[in-house]
Amino acid sequence: MDLVSRITDHFQASADLKFQTADLLAQPIAQAIDLMVSALTNGNKILACGNGGSAADCQHFAAELVGRFERERPELPALALTTDSSILTAIANDYDYNAIFAKQVRGLGQPGDVLLAISTSGNSANVIAAIQAAQERGLGIVALTGKQGGKIAGLLQEADVHICVPHERTARIQEVHLLTIHCLCDGIDACLLGDQ
Repeated sequence: MDLVSRITDHFQASADLKFQTADLLAQPIAQAIDLMVSALTNGNKILACGNGGSAADCQHFAAELVGRFERERPELPALALTTDSSILTAIANDYDYNAIFAKQVRGLGQPGDVLLAISTSGNSANVIAAIQAAQERGLGIVALTGKQGGKIAGLLQEADVHICVPHERTARIQEVHLLTIHCLCDGIDACLLGDQ
């Protein structure tokens, strides 16, 4: 096995996908930024949910908004729904694992907030339930998916934003999701602080 070639193949595949999807994803990412900036400037917040690597992306995103991305600015209200082990385990135990995000959306979400829903397959049942709860509560939705968008693609409404990475491999999808999160953070800062 040639590990060096294997590693360089990963780098090449990741770079290729990013170049191939830049034009396709730029518009929905810009729409997501507009939706999030509108929520934040109206005193609302952003809630984020996802599983596994997507849960880590939620925490990364919330940390960049509450802390900072690349520039100093006032803290922005964002919350990863993936982090409170007592809430997660209580809901999973007392109700169902698929309710772990939806119950938090209903408890914490207010009309005008935004839900960032991340699922590489587009089929995560607990993320789907969170989207449905967000729609009931009047939240805007930004969905990050992959493949063909899965079941989530069919749930989204006209005002929602779908950022779908057209690839089958989870690792590649997650790599573009991370770049997307950085674009969201940069775009939010640029809209709030001015272009730099």
